[in-house]
Amino acid sequence: MEFTGKVKSLAKDLVTDKWNLQIELNEDARDAGELAKLDKLDVRLKQHRDKRSLDANAYYWVLLTKLARVHGWTNDEAHNRLLRRYGQIERVDGNLIAVYLPDTEETENDVLSKVEYHLKPLSKTVVTRDGEIKRVYILLRGSSTYNTEEMARLISGLIEDCRDSEIPDSEIMTPFEKQKLYEQYGIGDNNEQKNKRVTV
Repeated sequence: MEFTGKVKSLAKDLVTDKWNLQIELNEDARDAGELAKLDKLDVRLKQHRDKRSLDANAYYWVLLTKLARVHGWTNDEAHNRLLRRYGQIERVDGNLIAVYLPDTEETENDVLSKVEYHLKPLSKTVVTRDGEIKRVYILLRGSSTYNTEEMARLISGLIEDCRDSEIPDSEIMTPFEKQKLYEQYGIGDNNEQKNKRVTV
């Protein structure tokens, strides 16, 4: 179960030497009553961030397709390249997840085409006992897990790459898209948006 809310109080019980945390939830938590019968729960608290919008995701894939076409990449390859540059590293209990793969062009091409997972190569290589050279890759999070801030960074990077690839601004964003991205994600210049507001 997952809820949003805020901490109401935090106090240490001097008898049990354990912490008591009271949380006020925004959602109906009646179904969580069953959990009160359990002796132990896994609890994870983190700052709330709104999930990325479907509009932003749709815009990302339309623009990514244009970038892929310019460079002769598949969409999956373009997506993996962007995640490597502007994406988020996957961490488990604060630790990176490293994978050692053969240091070959074939392996790199295979990794770039993957949709099930996303890997970023590091400059580090290791030599196995058999004398094989392995490249160290780290696991990246898929963009479907991104919050608005993380998605904004990815889209900003994509826009920059499109401009660097000489895709005309008129193909990158309409004035309406610019206005919407600024309002939702803070991408772009506020003055530019005011001057280009769409009137209906």
